[in-house]
Amino acid sequence: MQNNNQIKKSWYKKWWGIIFITIATLMLIIFVAFGFYVYNLVKTLNSDTQYNSNSYNELSEEVRKKIEGENNYWVGSAKPKITIVEFADFACSYCEKSFPKIREISIKYKNDVKIIYRDMPLRENSEKLAMAARCAGEQGLFWLMHDKLFQNQGIKSDSDITELAKQIGTDISKFNNCLNSNKYIQQIQKDFSDGTDLEVKGTPTWFINGNKLEGDIPLSVWEEIIGKILQKS
Repeated sequence: MQNNNQIKKSWYKKWWGIIFITIATLMLIIFVAFGFYVYNLVKTLNSDTQYNSNSYNELSEEVRKKIEGENNYWVGSAKPKITIVEFADFACSYCEKSFPKIREISIKYKNDVKIIYRDMPLRENSEKLAMAARCAGEQGLFWLMHDKLFQNQGIKSDSDITELAKQIGTDISKFNNCLNSNKYIQQIQKDFSDGTDLEVKGTPTWFINGNKLEGDIPLSVWEEIIGKILQKS
């Protein structure tokens, strides 16, 4: 009779085999979930006929203002074929992943696309970070601060925020006075209120010519969306 000690365990029964199978299973689940997410985005794009700029221009001024806001910071074309409105949070990890892609789009399609940034502070300290961007903005440095806040996501203290403001060249005295006085709190709260009315439940949420999409959209999907709209324009 064979001794039990001489029976070798199959690799998948050993501790390292179990760990390997567990990790592989989790990766497969994530991959499949991401695939479904992209599929649904593309399906929404293909089934929706309202992305073209003409239909967006036909929306009432009230609806457009609710989506775009008033006097919000934007980059790109003043007469766009595509208007992308982002409701975002500087403390949101998905927004941090999205920002390099949206900045790339703003450069590549600068003659056709207008990108508007709106605040949706849902997390701890988010309101102060939104305030910091706007205080830099009154010195013409909003987008530099926007990028710095995402590149240094996780900062919380006033001293860390001030250090970023110094790095981009703000007048620190004016910046700190603005930050400490909550100068733009009403504008931030207006963005939040509009987002709530538009049923923005998480960040980032996008309105592309008035059509809502949610989450960190892959660059390839952005390219497809923009390409389809430009073909219709």
